[in-house]
Amino acid sequence: MASKKVYFASDIHLGLPTPDGVLAREKLFVSWLDAIKEDASEIFLVGDIFDFWYEYKRVVPKGFTRFLGKIAEITDSGIPVHFFTGNHDVWMFNYFPKELGVQLHREPIEREFNGKKFYIGHGDGLGKGDYGYKLLKSIFTSRVLQWLFSRIHPNFSLWLGNRWSVSSRYSKEITYQFKGDDELIARFANESLTKKHYDYFIFGHWHAPVIHPLHNDSTLVILGDWIVNNTFACWDGQNMSLKKYNPPSDPHLIAQV
Repeated sequence: MASKKVYFASDIHLGLPTPDGVLAREKLFVSWLDAIKEDASEIFLVGDIFDFWYEYKRVVPKGFTRFLGKIAEITDSGIPVHFFTGNHDVWMFNYFPKELGVQLHREPIEREFNGKKFYIGHGDGLGKGDYGYKLLKSIFTSRVLQWLFSRIHPNFSLWLGNRWSVSSRYSKEITYQFKGDDELIARFANESLTKKHYDYFIFGHWHAPVIHPLHNDSTLVILGDWIVNNTFACWDGQNMSLKKYNPPSDPHLIAQV
């Protein structure tokens, strides 16, 4: 029997209109979930799974039925699914843990697999610099702002949120180019290694699928996205690989360490 694997994906941005269509991307990602559930020990969805998400106490955004059903099926089968809030779906509260059985994370976490230490998170707002974004994030995570936003009727608030989200995504990050050691997240990871060793840093957010060597025999893995790249990472107990999903053929290997 093949050994179980740990899978990582991020930045699917469900709900974002693209030339291929919203539903097509959801079906593609569900197809990937179907493919990996056969040998997955755990699945980590590392932020920005939705292009915009805001859940009221008794109302959640409509749509995404195939994705939500597949996650429920996977967790019901006993496979842990970890869901990290990203900068686009930061307003996620109790719906996913209660209804779908996922483990919700708002901050990066540390895990160990087969003797290797992992630091896993969406990656936005970490380290020094980018203070304008950090200020904006602190506003969005304000309980006062969340309370005020919840007073707006969902027909308007969800429309407004989706309009802002689409504008932000198209204007900034789809064609992002990773800057190597000069990247903020690479500097954060290398600085973290001066205090504690991790074998792998796993992040989303940058939309550029990269396996990048760091100091002290550590590795930075940027997961890419499912708008352009359809990429994911897989830890098989010995090796970390970054792959592109091309159904129904086997995933195309991008890099491995």
